[in-house]
Amino acid sequence: MASAKWGSFGSSLKLDRGSFLAYFMGGIVPLIALGAVADRYALSPFAEAAKDDFAIGLIVLVGSICLLSLGSFLMLRRLVQQTIRQSHLLAYYDSLTGLPNRKLFTDRLEQSLHQARRSDRLVAMCFLDLDGFKLVNDTLGHSAGDRMLREVSERVMNCTRLSDSIARASSEESSVAVSRLGGDEFTFVLNGIARSDDAGIVADRVLNAIRKPFVLEGREVTASASIGIAVFPHDGEDAETLLRNADRAMYWAKGRGRNNYQFYAESMNTAAKRKIELEGRLRRALDDDDLTLHYQPMRNAEGTTVTSAEALLRWEDPDLGPISPAEFIPVAEETGLIVRVGEWVLRTACAQAQAWQEAGYRPIRMSVNLSGRQIRRTTLVESVDRVLRESNLSPAHLELEITESTIMQDDDVTLEAFRELDEMGVGLALDDFGTGYSSLSYLRRFPISRVKIDRSFVNGVPDNKDDTILVAAVIAMARSLGLAVVAEGVETREQADFLRDSGCDELQGYLFSPAVPAEDFARFLEKEKPGHEPDPTGTP
Repeated sequence: MASAKWGSFGSSLKLDRGSFLAYFMGGIVPLIALGAVADRYALSPFAEAAKDDFAIGLIVLVGSICLLSLGSFLMLRRLVQQTIRQSHLLAYYDSLTGLPNRKLFTDRLEQSLHQARRSDRLVAMCFLDLDGFKLVNDTLGHSAGDRMLREVSERVMNCTRLSDSIARASSEESSVAVSRLGGDEFTFVLNGIARSDDAGIVADRVLNAIRKPFVLEGREVTASASIGIAVFPHDGEDAETLLRNADRAMYWAKGRGRNNYQFYAESMNTAAKRKIELEGRLRRALDDDDLTLHYQPMRNAEGTTVTSAEALLRWEDPDLGPISPAEFIPVAEETGLIVRVGEWVLRTACAQAQAWQEAGYRPIRMSVNLSGRQIRRTTLVESVDRVLRESNLSPAHLELEITESTIMQDDDVTLEAFRELDEMGVGLALDDFGTGYSSLSYLRRFPISRVKIDRSFVNGVPDNKDDTILVAAVIAMARSLGLAVVAEGVETREQADFLRDSGCDELQGYLFSPAVPAEDFARFLEKEKPGHEPDPTGTP
């Protein structure tokens, strides 16, 4: 199904039949008449003899001027009409894809709802957002991103049923089904459906279409999308409410792993209100310094010596009580507060590590998690350097943990930042290794010194054969690359023995200790002061 392409409005005017007639009558006809008069009464060698025909010449001249005036009026009217039409297109249609924009879409959606009220039918409002589209712009450029958006619009329209009244930028179309709200956000409306489940069938068809590879800049690029669905009249009785609820359902789909669709539910409203409340309280907690850090020890493979402490954020709100990091960290990520939170964690953890040393304890590594937003900030290296200088902590005693998803972005800014940190002497560890499916090329490209095997793999050893083979292979691979290996989530002595025998360097988990406040962690270090015998069982 072809769609209208409006390209760049105003760059040129289409010379249609009406314009040609206006230009011909306004310019060519009067010029021909004036030329004839000039030839007959001015340039002809018989001009003197023509003086008797002066009246005729005057009539021709006046007629030519009248034609010229009429033609000029027709040309001006035509230009005004085309200007008005262009203004209409710019006001109501997206110039990149030719789809209706938010203004026209909202107007047509209200019309669809009005008809649905009269006929007692359902209308499904679907909100689509591409997953990770920013990465396409950042890596391949905005022109490639624009081409991708145009093709996405084509795919969405092509796989939506004809009965859904797919709209085009054409006056011949009577309703709107697909629109681009801006950026990588699209909406499509399914009019007059019999069941809500029908919207899920269409949404699944759209997701399958978008998953097919795009060819951009000579490269195959795969993409996915998240879709939220709100159904009239159950989820809203006006366009604004339906759009808002479909948007919330879309974010719910992203939170469920992306590349899926979700129907709106009232619980999402509750969740949205909870997020808004948490954002406000988290801002106040940052301003009032109400956050705390707990520290979980990493021990050597024998479990007898503390080698490192991982700083883990904790928050207890005065009214809501303890709030899980699994709940408030995503809120911090979405709102951008994670940058302030991350800087506070880094500053507090480094100060604590130095305080332990000044108290006479043996120096250990302080391990701090970095968020993707922190890493992409151009001031990351300067921030780390400033914190180290303020706390007097040696860079050798700081290790920053990053996730596989971060290095898989593989952009020059991230790589350069990691190299500068490595040159400073700051260690870099790859957290949750095995969950992001990164290749060996990333381990060679980035200055990683340590990998942490994700707890989901450690849980199955030594009883689960597949997990046992996988963990043993990861340890062997890392050691062959000169990397140290830490196993997370160690909970049993059998797991610890297997990991130690397989060549794991360090262990971390509840077998030794959960994350504890700084004063409790100091007791582990106290036991390792000269004069204290180490516990051969590794029990803290």
